[in-house]
Amino acid sequence: MKASSESDPLKSVRWIMLGLVFVSSGWPQFNADQNSRTTIERNQEPGPGREIGGGAATIGKGAAKGTGNLAKGTAKGVGSLATLHPIDAGVSVGKGAGTAGKDLTVGTVKGTAKITKGIGKGIKKIL
Repeated sequence: MKASSESDPLKSVRWIMLGLVFVSSGWPQFNADQNSRTTIERNQEPGPGREIGGGAATIGKGAAKGTGNLAKGTAKGVGSLATLHPIDAGVSVGKGAGTAGKDLTVGTVKGTAKITKGIGKGIKKIL
């Protein structure tokens, strides 16, 4: 009976050691996969669709900002004209139109650049 009682504690130690080997071998693999996924997700650039959409949004923002400046200059010009200041009215309308043209041009150029970049990414993805 002594032989069987001595083998029982050895069997339990063997099972514990075997379990620790399995757990410890799987642990580093799980952490490596998890860390590599998070670094890949952080380093991704926007896709072609997002670039093109961003470009269209930039063009829209430039147009809206330009329209706002044109309306602001026109309103100031009307106010100056109503108070009998024709020179100030002309200056306000001219300034509003100039600023509107600048904003519209900047928005269009930046938006077109983003759209072109998005199209290039799309073509690169196909080829």
